[in-house]
Amino acid sequence: MKLATLKDGSRDGRLLLVNRDLTRMIEADAARTMQQLIECWDDLAPELERQNVEMNESGWVQAEAFDPVRLMAPLPRAYQFVDASSFLNHGKIMEQAYKLSVKKTPGIPILVQRQSDDFTNAVDDYAFPSEDDQCDFEGEIAVILDDVSAGVALENAESHIKLFTLINDVSMRGHLFRELQMGFGLINAKPATTFAPVACTVDELGSSFANGRVNLDMCVHRNNQWFGNPNGREMDFSFAELIRHWAYNRNLRAGTVLGTGTFSNANCREVGSACLAEQRAVEVIDKGESSTDFIKYGESLQFEMFAIDGSSLFGKIDQTFVQGNGTGAVSTPVAVSDQENSYEEISHKENHA
Repeated sequence: MKLATLKDGSRDGRLLLVNRDLTRMIEADAARTMQQLIECWDDLAPELERQNVEMNESGWVQAEAFDPVRLMAPLPRAYQFVDASSFLNHGKIMEQAYKLSVKKTPGIPILVQRQSDDFTNAVDDYAFPSEDDQCDFEGEIAVILDDVSAGVALENAESHIKLFTLINDVSMRGHLFRELQMGFGLINAKPATTFAPVACTVDELGSSFANGRVNLDMCVHRNNQWFGNPNGREMDFSFAELIRHWAYNRNLRAGTVLGTGTFSNANCREVGSACLAEQRAVEVIDKGESSTDFIKYGESLQFEMFAIDGSSLFGKIDQTFVQGNGTGAVSTPVAVSDQENSYEEISHKENHA
């Protein structure tokens, strides 16, 4: 099944069922919101699947045209969102480029708590206060979980994944050093995350979901120009391993979101990257300095992932970055000249942001 959430004036929107080729959508009969569905999955999902089969048989004649402009993030807000750093190649590139010596514990994934109360939809403009914030992007896959009990066994962890989707984990590199020097978490450095229009069940991925990984390309474009297409197969920690580690001593409640961290492949010079920080680090390694700019006002980003049959799994993130309209004071980011390579170094140490 493919699911989305309609903007209806409420905080949580209205749950929609979407056809496989992302051309039609209709209100779900079984549940009003995505959160309700996730909380009562075993009771509600069979009825939703029945509606899905019925709509496919009827040709979706009762449905409306699919329109991402009318949609919210599939899950507009969540009780908890944690982002992982599950592609270790990204960290290796940072270490090589900036000659870092980072203490790591083998077999232990990096996870960071993220903002979960205000997810951004796929096509609305993304506003930020200043280009000095050093706006970056990170292409990731995220999963939405049902209730996970503390101490979940590795062999049971993957069964708690109910939905997959695509995200752009927006990062403001200029704030990383200052915030981490303060000794707590990331706030200005990690604003709202952008979600693709659609979330889907694991059967939509078919054989591309194997070994706890989504073995598909992340297609990334900047201003509609190719930037990268790294594949998810090189994820060093499976989803099951991430969930088990996260739930070691705590319950994870239904509607919890888990991100993979930016996709990164060993042959990044051929397949490109899914974030600017990595591309800049590769330039430092190859040329002695970085030449790729951070996001400027008016630029756009496109993210999409295609199934084995060539169909779009989650729809496209296609978002333009604009100057924010807020009038409140904005804390001053650390300039690169003041703290050389601060965004790259800290991004490696803290979730490879």
